[in-house]
Amino acid sequence: MTALAAPAHAQPAAPAANASAPGTTLEAVTVEGRRETPTEMRRNASAAKIVIGREEIEQYGDSTLGDVIRRLPGVTQGGRPGRGGDLRMRGMGSGYTQILIDGERPPPGFTIEQISPDMVERIELLRAPTAETGTQAIAGTINIILREPLRRRSTDFRPALTLERGRLSPQLSLARDGVFGEAGSFNLTLNASENHERTDTATRTTFVDRDSGALLRDQAEDETGDSQRRRVNLSSRVQWRLGPGEQFSLQPFVARSESHSASHATLAAIGAAPATPYASRSGDGDTTSDIARLSAQLSRRIGPDTRIELRGGAGRFTFDGTWTQQQLAADASPVLASRSGTRIRDDSWWLTNKLMHSLGSGHNLVGGVELEGARRRELGATFIDNVQQEGVGGTELSARTLRQAAYLQDEWDPARDWSAYAGLRVETIRSQSDTDAAPVDNRSTVLSPLAHLVWRFDAPKRDQLRLSLTQSYRAPTLRNLSALPWLNTLYPVPGGNVASSPDRAGNPGLKPEQSHGIDLALERYLAHGGVLSVNLFHRRIRDLIRNVTVLEDVAWADEPRWVSRPRNLGRATTQGIEFDAKFRLSEWRAELPPLDVRMNLSLYRSRVASVPGPDNRIDQQPRATGNLGADYRFPGSGFSIGGNFGVTPGYRTQLTELQSQELGSRRVLDAYVLWHIASDTRLRLALSNLAPIASVSSASVLQGSQWQTIETTGRTDLNATLRLEMKL
Repeated sequence: MTALAAPAHAQPAAPAANASAPGTTLEAVTVEGRRETPTEMRRNASAAKIVIGREEIEQYGDSTLGDVIRRLPGVTQGGRPGRGGDLRMRGMGSGYTQILIDGERPPPGFTIEQISPDMVERIELLRAPTAETGTQAIAGTINIILREPLRRRSTDFRPALTLERGRLSPQLSLARDGVFGEAGSFNLTLNASENHERTDTATRTTFVDRDSGALLRDQAEDETGDSQRRRVNLSSRVQWRLGPGEQFSLQPFVARSESHSASHATLAAIGAAPATPYASRSGDGDTTSDIARLSAQLSRRIGPDTRIELRGGAGRFTFDGTWTQQQLAADASPVLASRSGTRIRDDSWWLTNKLMHSLGSGHNLVGGVELEGARRRELGATFIDNVQQEGVGGTELSARTLRQAAYLQDEWDPARDWSAYAGLRVETIRSQSDTDAAPVDNRSTVLSPLAHLVWRFDAPKRDQLRLSLTQSYRAPTLRNLSALPWLNTLYPVPGGNVASSPDRAGNPGLKPEQSHGIDLALERYLAHGGVLSVNLFHRRIRDLIRNVTVLEDVAWADEPRWVSRPRNLGRATTQGIEFDAKFRLSEWRAELPPLDVRMNLSLYRSRVASVPGPDNRIDQQPRATGNLGADYRFPGSGFSIGGNFGVTPGYRTQLTELQSQELGSRRVLDAYVLWHIASDTRLRLALSNLAPIASVSSASVLQGSQWQTIETTGRTDLNATLRLEMKL
């Protein structure tokens, strides 16, 4: 169901124009006009989902949306704490989680960091796919609903200042709601920030002979990097009411980001290990990216029980980046100089047509078709000692993707205590490349049947049981499909390289992963808005995609080189149990304090059949993850406090017979203090990563009889933000 759709068991809303008609009671007007709370949205949904509203989004004063989402049940985040990273549901790696903006797929080049929390109305986590929201969601879907206009004039002004390692980063957010005429309303949200960061990273590289145990190479590198990033994001929604249940809206979104980075590193041999190829290196990088997107939506009634919704839009993403690196010997003489540049231009468009028909008594039919196209043009060049590298130098990638989908879903209430959903979606993706050196023509079609069932125990009691049977998939990206290589500059061509520093290339013959899934959930809704839930899930995956490093004869070198390519490895399974709760202590016993408690715990297991165990799990999936948080408002005062502790234990993954990786434990403690100065003014102090621990990871590969291991340790730091929140 879309964010604006009515719950499956509810009666269709009466037209607003009939509110004063004879026979319509005041009570009915009040019920129809009330907006559902996030808890009610969760309870009434056909498929299992978690809904987070504005109050929870802004609770910790986070400057990035990723920091908000990482505390939600079953969500993990890559990267170091406070530095962002890709978001994953159920611990599954990149590509398994579908990200939507207002129910639509985001444009090429989009990242979560390009949306400020102040731009968001609510966040929906869908644990099982539906035909309407799409089935590229083996792990689940994160649907970000941007702010909707309010029918009143108001302005939110929120300046903030963040301190990390003695570096100040300012941020400003401005949100404006307004009306024009009797039918028009709009909102405008502007966010601008400048971030200053320092990053310390220690890398240890060891080569060990597996047979004798002899240490063949032992090197330690210490790197310090400084970066400065400026961002400006603007989001707006302008809408006109055309009549009862009819509306037209325009939604522009623009974002610009500029960054500069500089780094310095030293490399030294440990003990009697061979000398290092260089003693120190320094580098600089400059990047600029822009996103412009305009979407439109028209909702019209074509009958008393039938409504049509048309959506469409277009967008452009541009990226320009240049990087330089200089390697020096111990006597400061030059060893190697490299420079590279990348230019990307992505143009995209989309059209959707949805028809909704009510059969009465909670019975709704929805059908739709979708078209989406994207074209990418990419130029890249790398020079080593002023010599252009083959494979990435002077090549131009020109590629296009066309996605077509059609779906039909039926939601109905077969009995007073039951809600049912059946859906079918067919989706075709074709990716083509015009590049002669690495042509691509990949086409895949996936048919996905879906079913959801909800049983409410002796309605209107607050317990309910959910069952979902689904089929979903993960499509290979254009980057996965393109055979153009990205060469490792530590070992320049035309010579060879080592398995732990491979070149990277795509695989034009990749097939999509497909998954058959079952979800079973028990939910209890407490009288005052609390929720207790436990969810079991199982996924069977075929044609699993994973990067595999092998030695290949390549066109861009005089000798074989190690190349990492994505391949279909076969079958895998993953399952888990997810618990989440949100309640106030006084709901259980009246004498307890009104402390709001939030907790979640997820346990996972997975197995890749073609990879020997132990630890042959799905890539980047931990054994467990959890959060514990609490909030308290002091009675008779204007102060509130709260905190959250999130933990993900470390784990090891056997990627292939010859490759493995390990990730260390991740623990993040957050806290905030909120002072309600006046009814329209608040001051918030947010503390993130209160007890910093190092971010540790390692990757190992077997080359012949050598175990090659690269271990990385990154420093993390406390992040403090002071934010003033005013309504003008």
